[in-house]
Amino acid sequence: MKASHVWIPVLISIFCGFGATGQSMPLMGDPLAALTRPQDHTARRESSSNPDLASNGDMRSVEPGGTLVLAELEGPGEITHIWTTVGSFDPFYGRSLILRMYWDGAEHPSVEAPIGDFFGLGHGANGDYTSMVSTASSHGRARNCFWRMPFRKRARITVTNESKVFDTNSFYYHIDWRSLPELPEDTLYFHARYRQAMPAEPGNYLILDTTGSGHYVGTVHSVHQVETGWFGEGDEWFYIDGEELPSLRGTGTEDYFGHAWGFHAFSTPFFGVPIWEGYFAGDRVSAYRWHILDPIPFTKSLKVSIEHRGSVYTDAGDSLGGSPERPDWLSSVAYWYQRPLAPAFGPLPPAESRLAPYQVLQASTILHSATPMDAISKQGPMVDFTPGASDGILEFRFEAAKGGRHQINALLWESLDSGVYQTFLDGAPVGRPLELVADGRDPVWTSFDLHDLAAGPHSLRFEGRGLPSNRRALAAKKYSFGMVYLILLRLEDMEGYHQVHDRQIQKRK
Repeated sequence: MKASHVWIPVLISIFCGFGATGQSMPLMGDPLAALTRPQDHTARRESSSNPDLASNGDMRSVEPGGTLVLAELEGPGEITHIWTTVGSFDPFYGRSLILRMYWDGAEHPSVEAPIGDFFGLGHGANGDYTSMVSTASSHGRARNCFWRMPFRKRARITVTNESKVFDTNSFYYHIDWRSLPELPEDTLYFHARYRQAMPAEPGNYLILDTTGSGHYVGTVHSVHQVETGWFGEGDEWFYIDGEELPSLRGTGTEDYFGHAWGFHAFSTPFFGVPIWEGYFAGDRVSAYRWHILDPIPFTKSLKVSIEHRGSVYTDAGDSLGGSPERPDWLSSVAYWYQRPLAPAFGPLPPAESRLAPYQVLQASTILHSATPMDAISKQGPMVDFTPGASDGILEFRFEAAKGGRHQINALLWESLDSGVYQTFLDGAPVGRPLELVADGRDPVWTSFDLHDLAAGPHSLRFEGRGLPSNRRALAAKKYSFGMVYLILLRLEDMEGYHQVHDRQIQKRK
């Protein structure tokens, strides 16, 4: 039985929601019963729909540095659903696009986060998951959230493209909301705030520090590892109303996110790990925890932090410690309701500081050769190769500016007419053949692992190996291959990476 099928009786039998007042609603045997009662709201939607209803051009564009106003709503009302998808050549648009929401004419936003992180996916990465209030599908490109967001007078929602290079040429969105006759006097405002520490500094990593009265409802926590090992021995701490010692203390990072004995990719209604790449330096993870059935109330203030401790290993597998503080690159989004509106938190770090120091190379500029060459077509950074035979070969050549340990990644196309290709780095095979055949046509992050590269030129070659045993793929027989970017990460360029080597030297002494 699929996990989503398991959730259905659970959600029906133990349904719990939050009204505009922020008070818990009583448990209901069947939430569908509410649909038999008259509704006291008017359904509204703001969307990217073209004013010309005969047109199919429903996207909006956002220039580098530009801001698109998604909605300006007159209250009282309550946002109930946001959906968006993005088409962009920016491989990390999830970190470049900033979502902001302003309630009741406030000058500073109550919601401010990169759009990917707000929807549960850190690092500008993509992934699929399903939870009770937030989902991502279509390789992470379709994003939904169902947080309730009330406002008395007005609401303003914007998205800003903070990339200095890439246009966002296709931004689609729905914002569904209810126009209400009134809101209860004790209504709480929805908040979400992004933070980061790259690398993490000594002491706990701060997720939230706010004053007011309300309750905490969720955490998205993302870690970009700079050392090999397990980063998750750290405990979460909740300081409520000025406590000197946290009254809520955890037993480990994976425990807070509902898992145990490390992490794996999974999702449930209230907790999960939509991005999990592994235990090696350069690997990424994002986890979520929704406090929907267990909100954490506060009347004066709330401070939320988490330790960043864990095991560290050398490349040879020697342990350098079981739970020292690790200098991983951390980021997070805190979600909570409160009144009055939370004070301003200061500006976000600039876009270039929200990512690891990747070297992004356009496939079209590093293409060296192809057999047959007339099977190549280019569109912007993208290379399409359709040899029409099983033995096609294409080679890319790139330059490593500095020698060192490199994580090698690419954005490759998976499609119904794709083939199977073996990868070679500087003439040596890398991993198993790539089976790129899939329904649809989607760019997929593909990792070729860690490699020690000398400074200077290198080659990445792909040789055709036919088709997988897939009847629909066999019918196509185009043996296609597509690449948008080659993406390199030199681990020595990540601040904090050197510490594992320092520990190794100290251990030898």
